[in-house]
Amino acid sequence: MAKLYFYYASMNAGKSTTLLQADFNYRERGMNTVLWTARLDDRSQRKAIESRIGLSADAGRYGHDTDLWQAVTGAHAETPVDCVMVDEAQFLTKEQVWQCARLADEAGIPVLCYGLRTDFQGELFPGSAALLGIADSLVELKAVCHCGRKASMNLRVDANGAAVKAGAQTEIGGNDRYVALCRKHFTAALSD
Repeated sequence: MAKLYFYYASMNAGKSTTLLQADFNYRERGMNTVLWTARLDDRSQRKAIESRIGLSADAGRYGHDTDLWQAVTGAHAETPVDCVMVDEAQFLTKEQVWQCARLADEAGIPVLCYGLRTDFQGELFPGSAALLGIADSLVELKAVCHCGRKASMNLRVDANGAAVKAGAQTEIGGNDRYVALCRKHFTAALSD
């Protein structure tokens, strides 16, 4: 029976790397995968999904208007799809998360979603909230805070390295704008 999986973590925990490794494993066994990532994450000029350690792959790009059920079942009708993998899953809409569940439940295609759990203020992203609520399997990938504890929070910093305490939930950036911290150091940074 196919399942809906949610692999979540803070920044720099290797979510994209893990997705690309899973994709490689499927393809190495002659299986067909379909990869998706958020359209708004346009940092990459070459491949749609790129990890910080140099792995990359092409992928479809979804926006709020993308019907993942229709797109995947359409592709599946042409060439059987063995697995769907979604990077930056925190940007999925609630409806798209339910479409992913439907792919697992009705089409029998496993769906592996990878994304952040919370934003820079400790608030759930809509896609992450929906996945935490309905995914068959929740897997936390680990990152490490500078103190050695598990990093579970994402601190947004300004150009001077000071904590950003307000602003839009989504701001695309990498190591230069976000720092993965444990809850203790995240709270301390926001209270300064």
